[in-house]
Amino acid sequence: MTKQNYDIIYLSLFRWNGPYSSISIALAKEFAKSRRVFYINHPFTFKDVYRKDSQLDMVFPQSNKNKVSFQETSENPNLIAITPPTTLPINFLPPGWLYQKMTTRNHRTIYKTVQETIDKYQIKNYVFLNCFDPFYAPILPSSFHPIANIYQSVDDISQEAYMARHGIEEEKKAIQAADLTLVTSQELYRLKSPFSNNIHILNNAADNKNFNQAVTEDLPKPKEIAHLKGDLIGYVGNLDGVRVDYPLLKFIATSYPDKQLIMVGPINNDIYKTIGLDQLPNVHFLGGKPITELPAYLKHFSVCIIPFLKNTLTKSIYPLKINEYLAAGKSVVSTDFSPDIASFKDFIYLADTHTDFIDAIDQAIGDNAPEKVQARLAKAATNTWAARIKEFDLLMEPFLQKNKEMVL
Repeated sequence: MTKQNYDIIYLSLFRWNGPYSSISIALAKEFAKSRRVFYINHPFTFKDVYRKDSQLDMVFPQSNKNKVSFQETSENPNLIAITPPTTLPINFLPPGWLYQKMTTRNHRTIYKTVQETIDKYQIKNYVFLNCFDPFYAPILPSSFHPIANIYQSVDDISQEAYMARHGIEEEKKAIQAADLTLVTSQELYRLKSPFSNNIHILNNAADNKNFNQAVTEDLPKPKEIAHLKGDLIGYVGNLDGVRVDYPLLKFIATSYPDKQLIMVGPINNDIYKTIGLDQLPNVHFLGGKPITELPAYLKHFSVCIIPFLKNTLTKSIYPLKINEYLAAGKSVVSTDFSPDIASFKDFIYLADTHTDFIDAIDQAIGDNAPEKVQARLAKAATNTWAARIKEFDLLMEPFLQKNKEMVL
């Protein structure tokens, strides 16, 4: 294999200091073990400045929002988090000449950020990777010469109204301009293939070393759940309004009044209140937690769940949490929402209906024989971020051969 001697310039919709874990953050950390990574955050807009977004002071310590902010991360000196200058909020505009004029200005801000990064750190050989942020720099100017220009799709952009407004067309442009398109699921492969001549699946994975602690370490119950009695039915992840089946959660809680339903993750909607989940004594919303704290919760869960709706959006999802659950050795019950989750059928319980889900929980709670736990751990061990980097390196081989004189 050709020596992988290049840097990564990684533009991502998911900000480095954001509240959610993401494929781009996980891959950036893994990339940084062997090469420099310049992680360019999704820009803030003047609207964010006006609203005094809480993250602004974290990335602009000198309060100068018109300059590029460079910050070393605590994870690795090879990993630099970069925030572009403030951009224009334009998503509300209809398609047309004004939108195009304003988006051209925003693209220019990103191009200048990339060039300033290249100059500041004397970057010579690099891969440009855009993770699900086609609103900025979907097409690189000819003045840039990456070894490869890669676009990474992680969700069906058409299924979120705000992003779909301009994102469908911008993503199509990004894919058509990319040398390589990466997708996280079988359904995204099907959806994006018509626009790409070079498309590959790079699934989500897990930080096994972190989540294995739920099996290998004597972790005490977190204070928030230390007083709870009975089996703990646990969910870890973002609690949004388009993926999570809240009526199913209520059905679980009311079907098991002697058990506790624990929800660990940020909430960005009020559906749980509308249907009365917040009024049930055995339902506990704990909010988001750092990824390093999650093993302590998982260790004490009797079963882990993925209560997703079956819809167009979830059909395209390969969830991060499935490998995290398995790396913690936990039994898992999930709705059968996508071809990718179905591929885990030999290691988890899949349910078509709410009643099936309840029946599966009954079986899963007692399904913790040592050989079952080991099988889950072995499955998770094949889906690590280190394994994904090896897959990425193989995909890069043709580009490195083509640019052999650059990377030696």
